[in-house]
Amino acid sequence: MPQKKPLIIVESPAKTKTLKNFLGGAYDIHASVGHVRDLPKSRLGVDVEHDFQPSYSIIRDRKKVVEDLRKAAAKASEVYIASDPDREGEAIAWHVAEALKLDEPKRIEFNEITKSAVTEAFRHPRTIDEKRVGAQQARRVLDRLVGYKISPLLWTRVKRNLSAGRVQSVAVRLICEREREIQGFVPVEYWTLTARLTPQDQVFPFEARLLTIDKDKASLSNEGEAQAVVEELQGETYRVDKITRTERKRNAPAPFITSTLQQEASRKLGFGSMRTMRAAQDLYEGIELGGEGSVGLITYLRTDSTRVSPEAVAECRSYVTDKYGSEYLPGSPRVHKSSNKSAQDAHECIRPTSVLREPAALKSFLSSDQFKLYTLIWQRFVASQMNPALYDVERVDIQAGRFGFRATGSTEKFKGFRVLYSEGTDDKKEVDDEDRPPLPSMTEEQVLKLLELVPDQHFTEPPPRYTEATLVKTLEEKGIGRPSTYASIVSTIRDRGYVVLEQKRFKPTDLGFTVNDLLVKHFPSILDVSFTANVETQLDEVENGKADWVSLLREFYGPFEKALGEAQEKMERVKVEPRESDELCPKCGRKMLIRQSRSGEEFLGCSGYPECKTTKSLQPPLDVKCPTCHEGDVIQRRSKRGKIFFGCNRWPDCDFVSWDKPVSEPCPQCGGLMVDKTTKARGHEVRCTVEGCGYSRPVVEKPESEDEAA
Repeated sequence: MPQKKPLIIVESPAKTKTLKNFLGGAYDIHASVGHVRDLPKSRLGVDVEHDFQPSYSIIRDRKKVVEDLRKAAAKASEVYIASDPDREGEAIAWHVAEALKLDEPKRIEFNEITKSAVTEAFRHPRTIDEKRVGAQQARRVLDRLVGYKISPLLWTRVKRNLSAGRVQSVAVRLICEREREIQGFVPVEYWTLTARLTPQDQVFPFEARLLTIDKDKASLSNEGEAQAVVEELQGETYRVDKITRTERKRNAPAPFITSTLQQEASRKLGFGSMRTMRAAQDLYEGIELGGEGSVGLITYLRTDSTRVSPEAVAECRSYVTDKYGSEYLPGSPRVHKSSNKSAQDAHECIRPTSVLREPAALKSFLSSDQFKLYTLIWQRFVASQMNPALYDVERVDIQAGRFGFRATGSTEKFKGFRVLYSEGTDDKKEVDDEDRPPLPSMTEEQVLKLLELVPDQHFTEPPPRYTEATLVKTLEEKGIGRPSTYASIVSTIRDRGYVVLEQKRFKPTDLGFTVNDLLVKHFPSILDVSFTANVETQLDEVENGKADWVSLLREFYGPFEKALGEAQEKMERVKVEPRESDELCPKCGRKMLIRQSRSGEEFLGCSGYPECKTTKSLQPPLDVKCPTCHEGDVIQRRSKRGKIFFGCNRWPDCDFVSWDKPVSEPCPQCGGLMVDKTTKARGHEVRCTVEGCGYSRPVVEKPESEDEAA
């Protein structure tokens, strides 16, 4: 009779390969492929009369997985559940234990899938943390109550297929309020004046900005005022009044947390949040590295902590010394404090599992997205332990009669961390002093030669629309959502048609405005930013044992039920009217209108309908090039019956269509188009469409519950 082995249950099949790579045959390793149980889709599934008890059932696509896990558990000497090291991972462990009827499973967790981390985890097994499970259940039930109770109201008052969500609706509100700020903004004219100067004894042009008039701050509100100053300055002598020199220091940024990774990947790589997290998940779970086998390349990707293990710091400091020299290494390790007051600090930052695995050495094993993201993570982490960049900043005040000008220049003294890494920026118009070009050598009282006076007209500008990066940053700053939810929030509000991306910035649709206004009017507390942030704090208290999850739900449900009853009586019916676009119909020349189909999809339709039936899709591309014509982009569309499909935006010139959603990641075997597909036989997977290739990999499903509809 064969000897029984311990069973390890992980979430992802990719993790099983990585674990088997260094655990060998001593353990039997299986994957749950994410959640195995969930609330039913067809009904509320929460008994509000009996302490909000949830009614869970095995997910249809997981029945075979659960059956296989039961058989494996029956043959095992003991069972270890190694789901992800976060609140949702704890809930998955509990659901697995319940589904398999395990009496005393051992819970282990590791922040990185390396031999040392896993070995250490086995030294400290524990029981499933019921408090963390309770916090996750509270979140799940809260989101189910909001989604399944409010969404049907929207169906009867606005249109079918709409949804409300406890967190997604607040994100839409932020975008709508920003848009109304922009719409209501009244620009104010102002002028600046720049003098182009050079020393008398050399040709070294530089710019100085008008700063003061009669020692008061200069303020030019129109062209007439600007021209009057220009005329008065023509005959003045420009003399150096004061020179100030300072050393400036620019410190290295902290290593990535989930939100900053999504922000920087958006700025520097042009990745959406979902694309970033998909590539990061692959890097965390393990990549085949030839002779090394499957190796986890980064630490856990859902974190709000900048903390770094002493071992990783020591390895990084040694690498910096060997690669760049001791002058690039601080005297003591750099410790980065989190700027997020609500950070849970459950585990480390996002970093490479070993800085010795340089990106260039791994390029041949990684897809394009994986390589770009790994490089970004690796560079940011190594830079975070390097010395600051140093600059000599020179500020020269110049007097011309009663007018004061200022010129600023900078010289880099020491590159520091910037030898490896520079941060991306959002909507930055002003140049930092450290980034300005150097000034010529000057002395106080020196007379300068005027080359040109350049007056410039400006207008004050409204706040910019949110990009993915700035929206995620705002959600984090306001305490809305958690690291595991940012990507799904951004994806959901687009998929529901509440916002569109124009030039990579979020703009609300008419539908988004309509739904937001109804929800703000009838559910002000649910749509309140501080309320949503406070719920996150309460969930943290449940996890820490300071509060009870049922009490949290009772406190929420009373006022919510009252607001729901009032909304059912008073919420008005609203029809979303088509609006004019800037486009003309290519067939008849009349204005194209932005309309919505019965299925909720926005499109352009000729205002001459029904005489002219010209239409054009408004769906944003999926970041996937058309595999047929290689010119167009793949977009999401809906059939006449409302079924989603995917096609080339060059239709009818290109006839590519697919019922399965293409993904941006090319097939690692043949480079062909891959699609996201779910079948009864194989479950949810990503599969290559090229005939004869056969590549596929399972998708670990962690359903986010921020936007449920009944």
